[in-house]
Amino acid sequence: MPEPFHQAMDAVLAGDAGALDPWLRGGEAGRAGLAVYRNTVAKARADALAGLYPTVQRLVGADWFREAALTFARRTPPSSPVMDDYGEGFPDWLEAFPPARDLPFLAPAARIDRAWNGSHRALEAPVLSAAQVAAVGPDALFAARAVTHPSARLFWFDWTVPSVWLANRPGRDPDADVFWDQVPEGLLLVRPRDAVQAHPLGRTQWLFLDSCRRGLPLGRAAASVMIAEPLTDLSRLFAELLRLGVFTRLDMERPAR
Repeated sequence: MPEPFHQAMDAVLAGDAGALDPWLRGGEAGRAGLAVYRNTVAKARADALAGLYPTVQRLVGADWFREAALTFARRTPPSSPVMDDYGEGFPDWLEAFPPARDLPFLAPAARIDRAWNGSHRALEAPVLSAAQVAAVGPDALFAARAVTHPSARLFWFDWTVPSVWLANRPGRDPDADVFWDQVPEGLLLVRPRDAVQAHPLGRTQWLFLDSCRRGLPLGRAAASVMIAEPLTDLSRLFAELLRLGVFTRLDMERPAR
């Protein structure tokens, strides 16, 4: 449980200027110093959010983002000393933030930004190769589970969130046309080697990967695809996913009942 002093300090950072009065000397002068400290802390938190949510900042502009980030920062203390962990609740907060009410793509884009950071920091792991898969017989392969890479992050949206996010990544052409439309889209983030890669996904790719992510055997993953799209070329689909480096190994053991 936090000590009274720490609780009072959190209250000051959240805007209660008198919370630390029992510990202060100098009255108003002490409060003025705390105000400077409070602003410095809020700025550091807002700077961290700008680094963690670069696509959101580009979507709304630096000034809009800074005001929103400062508002969030003054109300939300970190739960960890590691600033890369800060702002986990920022996407949900944006969803309820009144100035963002007319920007429905903003919170989903923030969730992808957050997932990108998680993919970037994920554990290293080997990448399953096509040669390793080819060495397994068909029956054993259908019973095996393809384990997704620790860096893999998977999304499916009813709107063109991935297109909006991809078009507004740092370094992309700011004048490129992009449309917010009610068209379903999927997205895969994965870091098979040095850098996080972002890949748009079709429905069959997402269905297959989602089954694998949930620990289902490859035979069940294939069946989910064929039910949705009977004409799918499963060999080609699996080969493409292997090329993206989304799997780390084949688990040949049956799960315990």
